[in-house]
Amino acid sequence: MSGDMKAVYYHAPKNFEVRDVPIPQVGDGEVLFKVTCCGVCGTDGHVHDGEFIAKFPVGLRLFLASVIADIGKDVEGFAKGDRVVADPGITCGRCFYCRRGRSLLCENFDGRGVTLAGGFAEYVAFEAKQVYKIHNLSDDEATLIEPAACAVHGMDQLNAPVGVEALIIGAGPTGLILAQLLKLNGAAKVTIAANKGIKTEVAKQLEAGDHFIELDRVNPEAQWQQLKKDNPYGFDVVVEATGSEKIASDAINYVRRGGTLMIYGVYDSTARVHWSPSKIFLDEIRIIGSFAQTHCFPRAVAYLDSGKIKVKGLVTDVFKIDEYQQALDKMNSRSAVKIAVKP
Repeated sequence: MSGDMKAVYYHAPKNFEVRDVPIPQVGDGEVLFKVTCCGVCGTDGHVHDGEFIAKFPVGLRLFLASVIADIGKDVEGFAKGDRVVADPGITCGRCFYCRRGRSLLCENFDGRGVTLAGGFAEYVAFEAKQVYKIHNLSDDEATLIEPAACAVHGMDQLNAPVGVEALIIGAGPTGLILAQLLKLNGAAKVTIAANKGIKTEVAKQLEAGDHFIELDRVNPEAQWQQLKKDNPYGFDVVVEATGSEKIASDAINYVRRGGTLMIYGVYDSTARVHWSPSKIFLDEIRIIGSFAQTHCFPRAVAYLDSGKIKVKGLVTDVFKIDEYQQALDKMNSRSAVKIAVKP
């Protein structure tokens, strides 16, 4: 396939344009996607600002649903017209961490739409080994598979026993998927605490948690204190999924003795927390991180395509590729759950 296509292209942080570029040529072992829908998330805001692991110049993004438009040599198991998604993470397989079986910590980790060309384009090429078929999801819903894969990795990191009580702070898409995974995999109670608004409304519609704390955006302190009063022993698992420095510092105060705090949001590189080492020591609190994912796509596809994880309604706003700035503005307004761009 030849010709030009429209794509979002970043020259540098905060410096992008929608421009015409050549349609990628499909190589051996690759498939060419005609992008039908591409998701926008909070990480895009950090990439826009030059944060996270972004490398410039780059074309964004990575949460996409597509139809196969062309197939390279030696590709088996796929046909033109198949509806597919792709795992955007690329690891080298040869560095210190890859050779120790810790591929997510790869020293040369690349992410489509972060360090390499991504899905805010009409076409994108992927290696066939990173491609997965979908059958029952709409295009909008399929953009949630990558966030779901990150949530699957979060579950692997937590390794929580059956019967735990969990607190999820934040109600973004990947947090709501993680909450559902906890419910499906043995949590006795899942409480979601998030600012009052559209995200908590969608969380309730999806029945993502068992209890919901709708925090006042201006003065939530009384609600936080009530949460402590209602749960005097805290929670076995606390997941900080807001990306807020202040909340990350406070989240440890809701962790039960012997419990786990998981840092799950994306933060500014300058963010710092202040935790008491005595509390961590005496209460034997486990603090872990959960960043992205590798090898989790098959499980994410299975959960979403089966309908066991509910994502209908998470995409609240859709823009055209020429409206990418409006999509960023909408994300920054915090009045959407998940935003999608349809080329």
